[in-house]
Parts: sequence; C-alpha cells; structure tokens
Amino acid sequence: MARSVRKMAFLKLLSLFSVIRGYNILIITLAQYLASIFILAPDTLSLRNVLFDANLFMIVTASALTIAGGYIINNFYDAEKDVINKPLKSKIDRLVKQNTQLVVYFLLNFMAIIAASYVSFRAVVFFSMYIFWIWFYSHRLKKVLFVGNFISSVLSIMPFFAVFVHYNNFDLVIFVHATFLFLLILLREFVKDLENLTGDLLTDYQTIPVKFGERISKWVITVTTGLTLIPGVLLIQYYNIGKMEYYFYFTTILLVLFMVLVWKTHDKKGYLLLHNILKFIIVSGVFSILLVDTTVGISRIF
Repeated sequence: MARSVRKMAFLKLLSLFSVIRGYNILIITLAQYLASIFILAPDTLSLRNVLFDANLFMIVTASALTIAGGYIINNFYDAEKDVINKPLKSKIDRLVKQNTQLVVYFLLNFMAIIAASYVSFRAVVFFSMYIFWIWFYSHRLKKVLFVGNFISSVLSIMPFFAVFVHYNNFDLVIFVHATFLFLLILLREFVKDLENLTGDLLTDYQTIPVKFGERISKWVITVTTGLTLIPGVLLIQYYNIGKMEYYFYFTTILLVLFMVLVWKTHDKKGYLLLHNILKFIIVSGVFSILLVDTTVGISRIF
C-alpha cells in the first residue's frame, strides 16, 4: 500500500515537472547566468560578484517561477489541442488535476512577485506585467494569426531583458544577440504550427498553415530563416565574440540545411525533426556562451 502511494506521488511529481517543463526552466536559468557572466555584466565585476549577486539571483528566481506558472496556464488553455497533438504528454500531464495545477499556478506567481520585491518596485511592476501578458497570450492572443507567434517569441526573451536592465547594459551587440535569439524562437513557433496542424485545425487556432496552407507557411519559414542568418553574420564580422564565432559558423550551415529540409518535409515526423534541430541550435547556443571569453577562470573569481 505504502509503495503504491509513493509510486503515485512520484508519478504526480513527474507530471507536474512535465507541465512546468522543468528541463526548459533549467536551461533558461543557466542561460541567464552565463549571459550575465560572459556578456551582460561589466568587466570590472568579478565572477564571484556575479554569482553571489543577490539581486540577480532573485531576478532569475522570479523568472523561473513566472515561466513555470506560464507553462501551467498555457497547458490549461491548450488541454483540448494537446490531446490531439501530444497524446502521451497530455496523458502524463492529466495525472495532476487541473484545479491543483491552477493552485500551483497562483502560488508560483505569488512567489515570483515576492522574489521581485526583494530587488525593487520596478522589478515588481516588470514581473507583474510579465505574468499578465503570459496569461493574456494564453487566453486570447495565442489563437490570433501571426500575433500569437510574435508575442510568444517576445515573452520567451523577456527574462534576458530583465537581466540586462539589471546590469544597465545596452550595448548594440546585446541587441544583435537578442535579435538572433528572437528570430530563432519565432522560427520554432512557425515550425510548431506545422507540427500541430491537425490539432490547431480542429480547435480553431488561426495559424499560418491553417489559414493559408503548408506552402505559404514554408515560405514564411524560409524568409524567417534568411533573416535569422543576418544577425549571426553581423556578430561574426563586426563584433568581438571570441570563439563563439564557431557556433555561428556551425549554425549558419545547419540553418541552410534546415531550409532545404523544410521543403522536403511533408509529415508530422519530419516537422518534429525540424523542431528538434531548432531546439538543438538554441540549447547549444546557451553552452556556446562559454566561448565568448575562454580566459574566465581563477583570475576573475576575485
């Protein structure tokens, strides 16, 4: 009996982890810290100062809590569609009742505001607005043609905006990096629309493939891929990004291959492959931040 209870408790924890996509939150948290150390924080700050910056820790914590809550509310509104598009994940997610998920959603948002209040009143306002826009996107904007894709991409990079405002770093190179990441995420959103076409069609989501068909959607993806290459080339040619330039060389090759595969793919399995290629580019980009300055080490700890 006790073993059965423990097993059910474990499955529910696994379900909640799936709902809040804990693996994504871990990657975002790591990305915020790496970006702070190698790109955003002033060179005068030691590694110790960045890692033990209480305000940065609270900003990252508030970001993680807000994003976790965002996944829950997004999952709540997408429940019907996910049964069609992601039957296995939907089955796992339903191990935790929706009422329980909503309680956790409000608790996470409350904790996010408490964490932000440690930093400043401006941080409280920022995260309050962030929470509102995540809810409004999930409730209203997600089904609106193109607007849903655009807003989702903007919301995805907002945690990094919070960090570079914290360090008051508005160098042009930061915006070029942000543009590259934004376009990659937007590209992923367009591919997800193709991947989820069946569920979107049945639940009346006004996406590009639903409204205009797969061919037009592929042209949009192709143009967006071309635009994504531009900030990558600019970073290689005009900015000192250390050995991270090899990441952008590799990404350029991969995105060209991606464009070819877009026109050769015609089924859900193929679109899932395209989606995973973009996820690989984004995740590997997080770890490639380490290449911006390979001299960071003992000398910067103190």
